[in-house]
Amino acid sequence: MFKLAQLNIAKAKYPLTSPSMKEFVDNLESINQLAEQSAGFVWRLKDESGNATGIQAFSDPLVITNMSVWDDVNSLRHFVYQTHHVEFVKRRKTWFESLESSYYVLWWIADGHFPDVQEAQARLNQLNEKGDTPQAFSFKKVFPPPSI
Repeated sequence: MFKLAQLNIAKAKYPLTSPSMKEFVDNLESINQLAEQSAGFVWRLKDESGNATGIQAFSDPLVITNMSVWDDVNSLRHFVYQTHHVEFVKRRKTWFESLESSYYVLWWIADGHFPDVQEAQARLNQLNEKGDTPQAFSFKKVFPPPSI
């Protein structure tokens, strides 16, 4: 049995403590709760504060990380594009820089495995280097879970 892992990164235009980031930061808790209550949600990366913005996964302190595990692609896609979360996707450019490379990656993991940041970074690098493959892909070209 397999689950879907996802990594999503964003480079903030300003420090998270900046007034320009207040609306985004003020909504983190409610969006995280929405994810956790969504059908198909399994797990998300978080620190003691309950979110992942304090986890320094990349050398640039303005790059924030979001990582989660879902039952399947449709569950994640529904959360991202068919809940209140989509309003923040639409406004991404308000708070975050445009990246030249992919800012998210999807990959299949064994049920019960929770990826660490290094694994997720490797998958994102793989997507950026090779494009969509069964090991690292995007919503543009989804691959099925591996055969057992």
